[in-house]
Amino acid sequence: MRVLPKSRRDTTHLVTEARKPRSEDIAYRERRYLIMMGFRLACFGLTIVLFAAGAGWFAAIPAVGAITIPYFAVVFANGGREPTSTRGFRAYEPKLPERYSGPGHDTPSGPPVAGQPGDGGVPGAGQE
Repeated sequence: MRVLPKSRRDTTHLVTEARKPRSEDIAYRERRYLIMMGFRLACFGLTIVLFAAGAGWFAAIPAVGAITIPYFAVVFANGGREPTSTRGFRAYEPKLPERYSGPGHDTPSGPPVAGQPGDGGVPGAGQE
């Protein structure tokens, strides 16, 4: 039987704190980019429709969105992986109930006092 060093044996890590796989992170950023660019396309189309209908300055509102959305879409897509906690993994600490000590063990242990149960003597003996 092989015994691991104490430092390795005492540290347990939670799997739920592990980072997402790289492929999942890339897929998430691609989906976010495509959604933002789809919204940009809708803004661009709305700008054309409003301009053709003679809406005047109202056509500028979606035009500003169509112009600024690509910047944010690219910044978010190239942002990289989400930052993790700076302190690393947290050791697993189980939440166990307090140790059961049994009935009658609530008092602190010490030398028995004469005249109390468990001293082995007669009550009142030794007291003069």
